[in-house]
Formats: sequence, C-alpha cells, structure tokens
Amino acid sequence: MKSSAKLWSRWILIAFFILAGTNHFLNPKPYLAMMPAYLPWPAGLVAWSGVAEFPANLNAALHGWPGYPIPPWILWARLPLQPVLIWWVYRVCFRDGPATSRPAAK
Repeated sequence: MKSSAKLWSRWILIAFFILAGTNHFLNPKPYLAMMPAYLPWPAGLVAWSGVAEFPANLNAALHGWPGYPIPPWILWARLPLQPVLIWWVYRVCFRDGPATSRPAAK
C-alpha cells in the first residue's frame, strides 16, 4: 500500500474507532441490550468492547437485539465486519513492522 494511501487509511480507522468507541460510553443502552446473558459484568464489558465485541455481535445475530427492531439480516451482516476491521488494522498499522524505514541498498 502506498504511503499516502496508508496514511489516509490509518486516519479513517482512527476516526471510525474513536466514533464507535465514544458511542459505547455516550449511548451504552443498545450495547447493554445485546450482551449475552452468560457474560458477567455487562456494563464493564461494554466499556471494554474490544474484548466483548464479537461475542456481543454473535449473541445479537442469534437472539436479536433486545428492545431494538433490527432485521436479522443486518445483525448477521455485521459479523463479517469484525475480521475485516482486524485485517484493516493489521494492513495499515502492523504489516510492515513498527519501523517504516528500510535499510539502504549496498
């Protein structure tokens, strides 16, 4: 990925995660509603949604999002987004390692 495209992609990711993460704190009610009943401390897990994100999305797809009339196909369509986001972060942040400079040719 070219340097300028990688930089823009990183900024888009940053904006996405800031907005999505902030929404977990500003509007936790829908996230609490989708938490699986078998997980303890739902409010804490919503706050730590990076860890609880996939189980919550899977639970919502399997059982619906309590209190929110979201069509099942949308809930199922959200699941593939998780690996896409993981890949995107890897691709633009870690693929080339922490250092972006390359050794000079001899």
